[in-house]
Amino acid sequence: MEEILNTLIARTEESFSFIYQENIDRLGNVCFFNPETDVPDFRNVDLLYLPGGYPEKHLKALVANEACRDAVKAFAEQEGRVVAECGGMMYLCRSIVTDDGEFPMCGVLPYVITARKADRKLSLGYRRFILDGREFRGHEFHYTQFLGEVPKSVVQVYDAKGNPVETPVFKYKNVLSSYTHLYQIR
Repeated sequence: MEEILNTLIARTEESFSFIYQENIDRLGNVCFFNPETDVPDFRNVDLLYLPGGYPEKHLKALVANEACRDAVKAFAEQEGRVVAECGGMMYLCRSIVTDDGEFPMCGVLPYVITARKADRKLSLGYRRFILDGREFRGHEFHYTQFLGEVPKSVVQVYDAKGNPVETPVFKYKNVLSSYTHLYQIR
C-alpha cells in the first residue's frame, strides 16, 4: 500500500464522531475539519477520511455548507483517495431523506439514504470482506437504510460466523465506502 503522508479527517461532535484512535495513529500527518462549518483545503492531501456518526441529526448544517459538499465531491471526482464509513458514506450519497424532507449531500454516490422513522431497521454486527487481496474487518451499527433496493456491492461481506450479509461495499474511482466501520486491514 502506498504511504499516506497527509490525511484530512472530518470530525464533529456527532455527525462524524466515530473514529478509532488506532486508525488516526496509522494515518500519518492528520488534520481535522468540520463539514458543518469548514471548507477543506485539499492541497497536499493524500487521503480524506469520512468516519461514521449521525449526519442525519445535523442535516441543516451540512446542507448549508454547500461549499464543503462541493469541495468533497470535486476531490473524489478528481481521483482523490477517500475512505467513508457509515455516516461518511451517507454524506457522500445523493441525499438523505427524513420525516422532514429530502436533504442533498455530496452526490459522489448515486444513492438515497432513508432516516425516516418508518424505515428504521437495526443493522448490527461484525463484518469482514476481501478487496484487492486485502482483508478488511470492522463492525456495523446503524438504523438508516438505502431507500429502495440495496445497491450492488463490489465484494461479498460476511458476518463474524462467516455468513453472507447484504452490507454493500462501494468503490468509485479512489473512493472506498460502506456502512462498515473499519478497525483492521491486513
